[in-house]
Amino acid sequence: MGSIAKKGLQQYLIQLQQHPLRTKMITAGTLSAISDIVAQKLSGIQKIQRRRLLLKVIFGAAYLGPFGHFFHILLDKIFKGKKDNQTVAKKVVLEQLTSSPWNNMFFMIYYGFVVEGRPWIHVKSQIKKEYPTVLYTSWTFWPVVGWVNHQYVPLQFRVIVQSVVACFWGIFLNLRARSMPLTKG
Repeated sequence: MGSIAKKGLQQYLIQLQQHPLRTKMITAGTLSAISDIVAQKLSGIQKIQRRRLLLKVIFGAAYLGPFGHFFHILLDKIFKGKKDNQTVAKKVVLEQLTSSPWNNMFFMIYYGFVVEGRPWIHVKSQIKKEYPTVLYTSWTFWPVVGWVNHQYVPLQFRVIVQSVVACFWGIFLNLRARSMPLTKG
């Protein structure tokens, strides 16, 4: 069994080196799927909603993977690959003031409007209600992840690390972004 896992990891690392963007997209999509399945189960959903799952996989693969890939490359170019404490702190602050608010907002819009198919007025109301808590929680959680990621993780693995942690963060976001059922009246 260990041999199979070792070979799988070796193949993954080869793909990551040869096709970094594609590999990060597939990884982000897969981890988004895992995150959504767990969130659905925690929400009490008995039968997995395949449409929702597919839309979450698309979000991970088409948005999260590429965004993270290019964002980390940009940060390393801006700060010329430096890893001293002051530079890492600047990267974390920049990340928390730009990509963090944007990614959380974009997820909540996508989830409400696309995944749940809610009218914009309901999505906007849900965001108004939940976004401050989401952002505050994000700012208490993600800077630690960002610090470790920028300080200790090589550039080619940062999106992977972020995607793994985001798998758990996605469960939190799913539970926050979901709307209460609309009453028919």
